[in-house]
Amino acid sequence: HTRLPSDWSSDVCSSDLDCRSVRVKVMQLLYMLNRDEQLNFPELVKEYNDGIWNTYELYIFHLFLVLKVAQQAEKDAANRAAKLLPTEEDKQFKPVLYTNSCIQSLANHIDFLNIVSKYKANENLDEDYLRKLYQAFNDTPEYQAYLALPEATEEDHRKILLELYRFLNTQDLFLEMTEDRYTNWQDDESLVVGAIKKTVKAMPQSGAFYQEFEPSDETVREFGEQLLRKTCQEDQELFALIDPMLKNWDAERVAVLDMILLKMALCELLHFPTIPTKVTLNEYVEISKVYSTEKSKDFINGILDRLMKKLLKEERIVKEGRGLIE
Repeated sequence: HTRLPSDWSSDVCSSDLDCRSVRVKVMQLLYMLNRDEQLNFPELVKEYNDGIWNTYELYIFHLFLVLKVAQQAEKDAANRAAKLLPTEEDKQFKPVLYTNSCIQSLANHIDFLNIVSKYKANENLDEDYLRKLYQAFNDTPEYQAYLALPEATEEDHRKILLELYRFLNTQDLFLEMTEDRYTNWQDDESLVVGAIKKTVKAMPQSGAFYQEFEPSDETVREFGEQLLRKTCQEDQELFALIDPMLKNWDAERVAVLDMILLKMALCELLHFPTIPTKVTLNEYVEISKVYSTEKSKDFINGILDRLMKKLLKEERIVKEGRGLIE
């Protein structure tokens, strides 16, 4: 899985999570439309908006689960202290996984907890699942090494929280908790994992840190809805531009998803002047790696490269700002 480069700028995309999620959701909807021509545009737009916000809600849910699993360390400490015959390890144990400054910046963040409540991420959590996940993590050498540190630094705390999230994503219980709420979460996995990593690496958190990943109206409407609308409206025109580029390829044999990605990319090149051409090219190649066939990335890269050179020569690609074409 790959994510957008962090050193580019565009007026319509406010974050990595925004842009990748938008493109993937539009691609999925165009595929649905290809399979069911009875769908109408208002239905597609509603599906699109619901899907975009589900990605953000999943980010909030996973971040809250990291907090709740870490909180089990306090219960672990209480259980150890209550033993009639505690071991030396029990006596030495400290719930630092939860009491550290990084995780506490979430635990005491009123606005974040309000967002959690808003999306009901704190409802119907199986306490037994949380305990089992913590116990499984407790057995890892990484956690034991962390507990053995005489004086853990904030960097140590960040590392163990990243390790905790990595570990959780390998656990069936964690995946089950996720799938119960978000049936298509695999489509958003790389986006959400990247967002959680970015959040943890910036801990301790303060302010409205979560807003970085909230779908902005600008991105959702000005980019996503327009990309969906124009790709639908100009379907035949886009195909007419792509078809001559398919040297040694029969258009009917091109994978449906590949043709959709080509049309979306072409639409982006022609109608979104603030998105650099390199970003468009790279993004659709990367998306094809995750969602299409093994050979798709080379096919899409080759076709888009030829298309871009032709359209630039004809001065049909117009970009605003320095460095957006190169």
